[in-house]
Amino acid sequence: MPRPKPLSGFPEFLPGDRIVEQRVLEVLTGVFELHGFGSIATRAVEPLEVLAGKGEIDKEVYVVRRLHAEDESTDRLGLHYDLTVPFARYVLENAGHLQFPFRRYQVQTVWRGERPQEGRYREFTQADLDIVGADTLGDHHDTEIVLAALDGFERLHTELGFPTVVMRVNNRKLSEGFYRGLGVTDTPAVLRIVDKLDKIGPEKVAAQLVSELGLSAEAAGQCLALAGIRTADETFVDRVRALGVTSDLLDEGLALLSELVRAANALVPGRVVADLSIARGLDYYTGTVFETELAGLESLGSVASGGRYDQLANDGKRTYPGVGFSFGISRMLVPMINKGLYGASRPVPTCVLVAVDDEESRGRAVEVATQLRARGIASEVAPKADKFGKQIRHADRRGIPYVWFGSAGSGAAGEVKDIRTGEQAPADPATWQPAPDAVRPQVRATPA
Repeated sequence: MPRPKPLSGFPEFLPGDRIVEQRVLEVLTGVFELHGFGSIATRAVEPLEVLAGKGEIDKEVYVVRRLHAEDESTDRLGLHYDLTVPFARYVLENAGHLQFPFRRYQVQTVWRGERPQEGRYREFTQADLDIVGADTLGDHHDTEIVLAALDGFERLHTELGFPTVVMRVNNRKLSEGFYRGLGVTDTPAVLRIVDKLDKIGPEKVAAQLVSELGLSAEAAGQCLALAGIRTADETFVDRVRALGVTSDLLDEGLALLSELVRAANALVPGRVVADLSIARGLDYYTGTVFETELAGLESLGSVASGGRYDQLANDGKRTYPGVGFSFGISRMLVPMINKGLYGASRPVPTCVLVAVDDEESRGRAVEVATQLRARGIASEVAPKADKFGKQIRHADRRGIPYVWFGSAGSGAAGEVKDIRTGEQAPADPATWQPAPDAVRPQVRATPA
């Protein structure tokens, strides 16, 4: 069989790198649960007409069909390209069993048929947080989501050495209210064009506002002036007021964003910036919007984002508004691991290799391993009764820090060797404890 060719856009981790991913998810999900979010999982497929009904994204949907199914009889299904569409369906199907506001986190694989590049893949892992209400949802939940997300990033920084983050926040009511104050009627179109600011630059954005939407050069300039406001505190309010535009919706957006920035900076200073260029072009966002960048890795762009949406789902009787945040797990980790910025201290969970004197004594070696496992110490038994030197080399190649010699099956103590230091000492599997940093693999950050 010829060597298989890799598929572009479908990243796979080696065991040590997978340990990094698992530790990241362990930290994040632990934080999510501390903030009161419960875990759900949804199916991988949704009806194609639902997935294809969400705008330009339909070009990226992977269609699923049984190989020998007849076209006219098969259900038209597609793999979900995000976790929001299946979550909306989940809320509608299970609304009678949920307590609102409903707080959910979800970690799953997502498929999207876009052009692969650094940080963008065709198969990737996302971790989503959402708070959903029935008919109404208090504005303070926007701040709750931001604080939960920032707590997750702070734990990644302190526990795993990940970069710090800057979360850029805006409010769609602020932007739309400003545009209405300029006399603009098609505010979503302005938002979609302004959302291209980082990609095409201010001159092209201004040109599109004039040529495509018919704005005056002065109005286009005002839109760019608004997008140029960025502050680490509430002074953005004065800068917006100085532009001389007024509307009730603008006032509401300013108040909401000001409260969020004030609350976030009180609890997590220096992590939140009011950036009025953030538009999040998707039409379903209706309030707070946010994007997050990793310090030193700004070239990746936003690695986590989200916002408020007042129409997550609607069953004709009730509306389910929500606010959500999505962590791009693969978007962050694949580039960082490929650059050698992060790795595990060893590629296996095993802490101890129990050596085998000879095949007749393998049962006693298994007994030692069983005793160690009962105490939470990951152990495996040597695959062959080789000379001890070869068994030590086997452990070293696997990254296993300790080798156990002898057996306690008859009550006699064995000996354990730390092959990192060469030290060897008597030990009893009922009481021996490895060094704290060796119990499980550690995630290590390395200099860029």
